[in-house]
Amino acid sequence: MTTMFDCIIVGAGPAGGAAAYHLAKRGHSVLVLEKDTWPRQKPCGGGVSPAIAQWFDFDFTPAISTTVKKIRYTWKLSDPVETEIVKPMWMVRRDVFDQFLMQQAVDVGAKLQTQTEVTGIKFKSDRWQVNTNAEPLEAKYLIAADGTKGPMAKWLGLKQSKLRQSLIAEFPVSGQIPTFEFGMVKNGSIWGFPKADSYSISIATFRGSEPKDLSKDLTQYANKMGMAASNSMVDHPICLWDGDKTLHTQNALIAGDAASLADPLSAEGIRPSILSGVKAAEAIDQALGGASNALEKYTQIIQKEWGADMVWAGNLAGLFYRFPGIGYKVGVKVPVATQLISKILCGELRYADVIDKAKKSLSPF
Repeated sequence: MTTMFDCIIVGAGPAGGAAAYHLAKRGHSVLVLEKDTWPRQKPCGGGVSPAIAQWFDFDFTPAISTTVKKIRYTWKLSDPVETEIVKPMWMVRRDVFDQFLMQQAVDVGAKLQTQTEVTGIKFKSDRWQVNTNAEPLEAKYLIAADGTKGPMAKWLGLKQSKLRQSLIAEFPVSGQIPTFEFGMVKNGSIWGFPKADSYSISIATFRGSEPKDLSKDLTQYANKMGMAASNSMVDHPICLWDGDKTLHTQNALIAGDAASLADPLSAEGIRPSILSGVKAAEAIDQALGGASNALEKYTQIIQKEWGADMVWAGNLAGLFYRFPGIGYKVGVKVPVATQLISKILCGELRYADVIDKAKKSLSPF
């Protein structure tokens, strides 16, 4: 007989791990399906806001590779500015971080099944049948947390944002600080994040048409930074938030990158992914308890607690990338701007709190 789970979660990343932890801790039977071997390598800059700690009752220290207290900016590889941030930011290796979070879920009762690819889903009256490359599985509820390339959102009939090209390369150097380069890439940026023993460089555009090839710009930047350009680059598409979407359907939710939650200004993705996983767990817990509108409320909560502020982030991104040179001089280079952004990343401020100041600064231009 097929085992019936309260919830099957597809994807063991930050959204899936957060949802699994909170559902299992509430006593529900949870199965997480991960198509890759575990722990798996995950291309990602790895910047994490310490604000995520508020949603958990355990210490993330073992999962943190290093912390940073300064950020460096450049404009077309020159005009540098280095400034301190309000609170240290966490830098993580995703294979370590994701495994650590999932282990916390397993420790409170969740089950993890790796090398299991979902090949199709079907709703059967009051349950989901999840077909895999192994055996079919069943659950009362589904959480699709299978990332930007995953098929679950499409299968559930839920809309995703358009994927935007992003590349990332890892270099075996240490002692660096986070660096953001503006001006080299039209409508985008290059950013480098340190780990304890390595440094990752990412590149992406955030609006408008995309260039055919970002690899040349990444290679040029790496060379200027004194890093070997021979390192292989990995394609890592991002799903930027571009407006509110329905994130629920019959007995199912989408969360994390599958829900297109990445910040359209900073590309921050881990914090909103974890937020959505936490809120998805709360919604399904309520639905299992008999609340008929719990899943609909999940969509509303994500729109209110994340999407509403992403409107302002999108506005600010549009303003900045329309006049990037001016934005760099009167925005990025002003020390208070970094303080404000770091407060946003730490959850102490929202974009709505600072957008008016940014508009006033740029209005003379």
